[in-house]
Amino acid sequence: MRFMIDIFVARSLYNKFIVMGKASPSNEARTLVLVGRTGNGKSATANSVLGRRAFKSRTSSSGVTRVCELQKTIIKNGPMVNVIDTPGLFDGTQSVGKEIVKCIDMAKDGIHAILMVFSVRSRFSEEEQATFLTLQALFGYQIVDYMIVVFTGGDDLEDNEQTLDDYLGCECPQPLKDILTLCGNRKVLFDNKTKDENKKLGQVQQLLNLVNMVISQNGGRPFTNELFKELKEKARIRDNQKKLVESKEGYSEAEMSEFKKEMQQKYDEELKRMTNMVETKLKEENERLLKKLEEEKVARHKAEENYISIQNTSYNEIQELKRNLEEAKRRPPPSFPPRRRGICAIM
Repeated sequence: MRFMIDIFVARSLYNKFIVMGKASPSNEARTLVLVGRTGNGKSATANSVLGRRAFKSRTSSSGVTRVCELQKTIIKNGPMVNVIDTPGLFDGTQSVGKEIVKCIDMAKDGIHAILMVFSVRSRFSEEEQATFLTLQALFGYQIVDYMIVVFTGGDDLEDNEQTLDDYLGCECPQPLKDILTLCGNRKVLFDNKTKDENKKLGQVQQLLNLVNMVISQNGGRPFTNELFKELKEKARIRDNQKKLVESKEGYSEAEMSEFKKEMQQKYDEELKRMTNMVETKLKEENERLLKKLEEEKVARHKAEENYISIQNTSYNEIQELKRNLEEAKRRPPPSFPPRRRGICAIM
């Protein structure tokens, strides 16, 4: 799949979403969101960034992270970093819309960088293609301006005496090349198993340098859109109403509890409405992607059949030529009658 072609499709799928927001001061907290296929090492990478084991992480084909989670850390001589770990948002789980809205709710002030996590231990898959395109479809084309590609499994490359560039230069799939191009070639390799403290600090610092680059290139503005703005406003109204109730006198604890419960219920209803909207968009996009992938499979299968046919034809022609040469070698050389010597008459 060539992503350059799909950019314009993804841009039009959700044109309601536009980037907005105020520039972030240099000391303001950074919010990072990790996305990617189940098993690629999102939670382990999040733990490496935090410098502690805050998220559950282990080798598992079914994935450990079930819901979006947020943890914080303060970088030495730097800002606070909010790290949001996500489940495999696009691997077919039923609560995907709910988790996307929950992620947005956690990052109401905007996302400074989206870390798209791949693993060098597994081949780039159609599911990862779909993840990238679906993110574009949901959040608009501008989302690529906030993306950094993180490759996990650095220890495997080190064992094979390979660099990340060596790995990417060895038969790198075209869709992955396209993603890197669209993300401004912002990439970093993580070894989440290393015990080397200098290596740990080095790879985290390299990532944070890329985050600062993203912030700078986007004018200091985190990524937000209409969904972020709407959720932030609803949360603000809910919180103000709660404060107002708490400031009033003459209400019993039971009455105040009931008021707060009603306010939270209204907010939850808004979350549910947005979840349904996201689910609808995801369903539409998944159906489109499945159709496109199926068409590409058919086209690829046909191309492979044509290639095999051409190879077989060439092979048969070569074999025929070899047989002709062998037969020519076995045939005796042609015999010619002896030349008669000419007689000159002397007149």
